[in-house]
Amino acid sequence: MTDRGDIVGSNDADAWMGEAQPYLAPRRAGEQDAWSAEAAAHGRRGGQRLLAVEEVAPPAPVRDFFRTERGEAVVVRRRLILLDGEPVELADSYYPAHVARGTRLAEHRKIPGGAVTLLATLGFTPEDDPLEDVHATTATPSQCAALDLPPGAPVLVLTRFTTSTTGEPMEVSVMAMTRHLQYRQRKQAV
Repeated sequence: MTDRGDIVGSNDADAWMGEAQPYLAPRRAGEQDAWSAEAAAHGRRGGQRLLAVEEVAPPAPVRDFFRTERGEAVVVRRRLILLDGEPVELADSYYPAHVARGTRLAEHRKIPGGAVTLLATLGFTPEDDPLEDVHATTATPSQCAALDLPPGAPVLVLTRFTTSTTGEPMEVSVMAMTRHLQYRQRKQAV
């Protein structure tokens, strides 16, 4: 999943800083996913909706990290992340096709324990310190529609590049996050 960082110094009751490690740890049978557990720790309800699972030509940073050739497909799982039933993030997780094909990673259904748990059973244990890149940008029209944002709203984009403990690139997650609940409150107040 993702880490749901919030603005440091924010005094909102729902503000907290996320960290990557819980999202990189395989889950035990019946254990809550990392996002649901983090939200519950703050008295909230986390969830997600699987939007698509498909083979695609990856964006350049994903292609470079996986060392795939131009035009070579990878598997992407696209999800809408929810907080108390409201959309707060779009998360796309990419996997090398040779790893994902023939597994639940390539199927349009939930993965018990999440992708990290499945990857661990396949011999891909994530390293403890993934490379992360964060930048702010204006939400695209499709992001605005999915996240119920007004045109021109900002989003934070966190890209996490995860390598296995054996040094093999195993996952790239691209997460577009927003302070969605603040926007909804502002829209309702107008």
